[in-house]
Amino acid sequence: MASSPRTPNTGLADLLDDTRWSRAQFATAVNRTGVEAGLSLRYDQSAVSHWLSGTMPRAQVRPIVLEALSRRLKGPVTHAEAGFAPPPPGASGDTLEELVDVGRADMDPSRRGVLTAGMYSAALAVPLFPDLAGRAAHASTGRTVRIGEAEVTTVRTMTEKIADILDELGGGHARPMAAAFLVNTVAPYLKASAPEKIRKDMLAAASDLVYLTGWMAMYEREHGLGQRYYTKALKLAGAAEDHITYCRTLRGMSLQASNLGYGAKALQLADAAAEASPKAGPRLKAFLAGQQAHAASMTGDRHTAFTRLRETEAALSKADSRREAIGGYDTSAYQFHVSHVLYECKDLEGSIRAMRESLKAQPRQQRQGRVHSNGLLAQRQFDLGHVEAACATWHAFLDDYVQLSSARGDEHFDTMRRRVRQYATTRAVRELAERAGEVARAKS
Repeated sequence: MASSPRTPNTGLADLLDDTRWSRAQFATAVNRTGVEAGLSLRYDQSAVSHWLSGTMPRAQVRPIVLEALSRRLKGPVTHAEAGFAPPPPGASGDTLEELVDVGRADMDPSRRGVLTAGMYSAALAVPLFPDLAGRAAHASTGRTVRIGEAEVTTVRTMTEKIADILDELGGGHARPMAAAFLVNTVAPYLKASAPEKIRKDMLAAASDLVYLTGWMAMYEREHGLGQRYYTKALKLAGAAEDHITYCRTLRGMSLQASNLGYGAKALQLADAAAEASPKAGPRLKAFLAGQQAHAASMTGDRHTAFTRLRETEAALSKADSRREAIGGYDTSAYQFHVSHVLYECKDLEGSIRAMRESLKAQPRQQRQGRVHSNGLLAQRQFDLGHVEAACATWHAFLDDYVQLSSARGDEHFDTMRRRVRQYATTRAVRELAERAGEVARAKS
């Protein structure tokens, strides 16, 4: 029986076209790169022809081929892009490759549909910190590029700037920037040579950036993608032996579960975050305990919820006044958690009071957070029957929403327009509806 024809490797062909190499030049570059990795390779143009026709290079050679392409194209090239089978789970560099694949698609609007098709899994097994600690999360094939403290500072500074842009302009603008920086700058840094301390510092800095990117994806209601980023952040934090970012990421995963209504899962993740952080300072303790309180209230455990709130308040009172761009926690965040707990406990009026306190304490530059808080506050006022008060809050919501690119803001906007229809003859609602129409036209 005749064997089935191989499928041409169009991914590799496209990359070779981009390099402007001949097949012989490509083979020579692979051989040269192999020497650095301790391999004696003797490929020629006929080998490249076989690869292009669909023959897969040997498993140990595939990273060498990718490295040669990456150097020529001045950017990371992954197995998937080159049409190669993925590396086995747990292989050195697989976390980085997955990040590059996800990040490259995330920075390209035309490819986002592939990413958003992924589903959130409430049953996902979370890797434990001891199982991740110190495991390699970078791949090197003998590159001579070296990084130092300056490159680590670059990643941390850019992460903080992206967080500021998120606060002021929304995730629709900030996340593509984060993905592009991750692919074009951070991924090459993770593959570079470095002293052990610098390597771990870079892994920790990268983990912070990936955590933030996952948080933005979650906030933009792309929960499957957010979960993928979060799990990568956990692996990077473990490789860096960075307890703080590991716990912060678990807490973000708890918040995601609570947003989706999985109270028990949210509590499991929040408790895991707190248990994994024995050396947490007061601000991180507050950050973790506040989420524990919210999650406990979702399961109906009032006693634990209010106990955690007291722990949150006590820890926050001991924290300094420093503002943290990533994983920060302050009075506004505390009152936001109080509001959530009271809402879950059916105290609607108390929830409204706490949300107002949260908004009063919220820094002016945190426009995206204010949009979410005002959106929730208006809905709760509306539930209480305070239609005019809700309309006033929705006007405050619109003040910020018109300047943001935010899927969560869009969700609040749609909810507002839908809910006020039943009061269409009320003056406050008519004025709000007219303004909402103007905003919708301005943002279309």
